[in-house]
Amino acid sequence: MKEMYDVLIIGGGVVGSAMARELSRYRLKIGVLEKNLDVCNETSGRNSGVVHGGFAYDRGSLKAKLCVEGNKMMGDLAKELDFHFIRCGKVLVGNTDEDMETLKRTIEQGKDNGATNLELIDEKRLHELVPAVVGKFAMFSHNSGIVDPFGYTIALAENAHENGVEYHFGCEVTAIQRQEDDTYEITTAKGNFKTRWVVNCAGLGCGKISDMLGITGYRIIGSKGDYIILDKRTGPLLPMPVYPVPSNTYMGIHVTNTTDGNVIIGPNADMVTDFTYYGVPQKNMDYLAESASDLWPCIHKADYIRNYSGILPKWVDENGVIQDFKIEIKDEIAPHALNLVGIESPGLTAAVPIARYAIELMKKHPNYTIRAIADEAGFNSTPILYNLFKKKTGMTPYEFKKAQDSLQN
Repeated sequence: MKEMYDVLIIGGGVVGSAMARELSRYRLKIGVLEKNLDVCNETSGRNSGVVHGGFAYDRGSLKAKLCVEGNKMMGDLAKELDFHFIRCGKVLVGNTDEDMETLKRTIEQGKDNGATNLELIDEKRLHELVPAVVGKFAMFSHNSGIVDPFGYTIALAENAHENGVEYHFGCEVTAIQRQEDDTYEITTAKGNFKTRWVVNCAGLGCGKISDMLGITGYRIIGSKGDYIILDKRTGPLLPMPVYPVPSNTYMGIHVTNTTDGNVIIGPNADMVTDFTYYGVPQKNMDYLAESASDLWPCIHKADYIRNYSGILPKWVDENGVIQDFKIEIKDEIAPHALNLVGIESPGLTAAVPIARYAIELMKKHPNYTIRAIADEAGFNSTPILYNLFKKKTGMTPYEFKKAQDSLQN
């Protein structure tokens, strides 16, 4: 049996690592239980790497509020934590009268959500921004951008660890038992852990963890998206992400530049129940290329270098309608448990605001006892030692921690 933690976070993806870093500002013993052998193995690393503007989400939703907040702070976070972020903008390209009306509504929704620097542009301006695109007009989101999702998640994780958070890898949670004193015993593949608070940041596993906590009834489906990666020689042809006009629930197959200089095509959106299969069938690659070529006719098989896929955990109601983020404490069922369900897109953009919003719920709890650490008490907001090693060795946080531990032993 391990010693008692104040908080155990289940899941070491971008949201779990943001939660770990934000909680490390407080006088707490914090651990992260990650079933994989490193961070960023699932949804956090298998996406488009787009920093969204916040205009695509329902008015008044947490997705809208937290996405706008995350977009605004991303530049400062990138400087603070030394990960790659480019505020390059994004265009949603249209051709028909119906497309124009949809874009006008999207701009109004964006304004209501607090998104800024959204404008309609004509064909001439569109082709000045993205010469190779096919379209008659577009909505230009100046504040959208692209991020390295691996670098971002790793930066959050290693800075959390630098501030005392303990990561436990290969620790898939198999059971959660509430004790008589309202603490929890968590059973994992590598033994049991005890904690005063549990935080469910399990991503694709959020429904299972919620059930283990006794908070039942959430229906989680997987939205599997496939991607094609193009060679860097195509990078100069795409200075910013190019999207079609969106539907109510799907942003469409788009073309995205990356912080490494490649171009990625996708995703499609297939509903799946298997959250472990990441294969990309040839027919899906053909469909991606054909669909995206209507928007950006620079896709050639000679430029394909790799494919990948990712799965988003979508919380849906009994009618299959996709729901907002759920961030809750249900004391009557699971005291001292912070439950995050359906954290899909824009979770990458909104990770730090999600963590801060959740922590505010904890601070309002009647038995809340944690105290903020003053800056002089030891919180380091920027990575120091790890970055020196990363630039020389390419180590992940897990590898770096193991190297540290071996030296100490």
